[in-house]
Amino acid sequence: MVPVTAAPVSDRGTWYRVENGSTGSAVRRAAERLGNELALPEGRIADLAIVAAELTSNLIKHADDGMLLLRPVRREMDAGVELIALDSGPGMADLAQSARDGHSTTGTLGIGLGAIVRQASWFDAYSWPGRGTVIAVRVFGGADTDLPWAGGLTRPLAGETVCGDGYAWRVVGDRRQVLVTDGLGHGPLAGAATDAALAAFRGAPAAAPAEVVAHLHRSLSHTRGAALAVAEPDPAGAVLRYAGLGNISGVVIDADGRRRGLVSLPGIAGHQRPTIRQYDYPFGPDSLLVMHSDGVVDRWRIEDYPGLVGRSPLVTAATLLRDAGTRRDDAGVLVARSWS
Repeated sequence: MVPVTAAPVSDRGTWYRVENGSTGSAVRRAAERLGNELALPEGRIADLAIVAAELTSNLIKHADDGMLLLRPVRREMDAGVELIALDSGPGMADLAQSARDGHSTTGTLGIGLGAIVRQASWFDAYSWPGRGTVIAVRVFGGADTDLPWAGGLTRPLAGETVCGDGYAWRVVGDRRQVLVTDGLGHGPLAGAATDAALAAFRGAPAAAPAEVVAHLHRSLSHTRGAALAVAEPDPAGAVLRYAGLGNISGVVIDADGRRRGLVSLPGIAGHQRPTIRQYDYPFGPDSLLVMHSDGVVDRWRIEDYPGLVGRSPLVTAATLLRDAGTRRDDAGVLVARSWS
């Protein structure tokens, strides 16, 4: 059996709209509870509380439409807590300067962002004036030296607590593969279809994307079905292999900024007899893969985000979800780079 290495696994988590101090306190308490559940050392739970408090304080003081996602994230040997803060303005012209202690725009001590960076096991952020800021933080028992080649997040339809969209990535043999799935409809049954797809993907044979999609199709016959797509970046061959069913959007962004759409065929995994076909696309070491469900409007342009392609896949995905995700549907985004 070919060994499978799953990327750091995170669940869909809980979203909070951060508008006042009571929400900030609720986020801090929830983060501490999660840290205890994951058996983080006492000192790191205290650090986690600082991160949660400073992130929510920044959203309350400085941000428009502030949201925060709190979720566990698991590595091969341990688990930690991930917090992703998003807002729609006003943004920062110089993120590095804002992270220095003593820098403040509101007359405070100006230690918030610097404190977040110091307590974090891993930190990344993107900000642009007029568009807002995205900050991603992970707190483990120790340092996080991983350099993830893929990252993603999902958000449920407004009023729902269960999201029917999902994503995953894995390394199986010499293959590196990603999946985005959108369970049919909304709510728990859509979530169950996506959960089945994620489980089947992690246990799928080491095969090309079209064969993996066929495996997922067979595995979802007991569910209401899902739209899904599997991609395999291969920088050694400068190619991306892609197979999809239904309304999952895939885009390759080349080093020169050129945007190349990827083909998904009509169909629902788990139902009927869909045509499954694989397509190959040029994919160099500096290319970026973006995949998302139809809950993300496909009108975003990467050139509207100077410097974003240089950020982590997680921060890139969060930025696109913030600006292109609709509240009228489940939404999910995954971003992946080549591994060279």
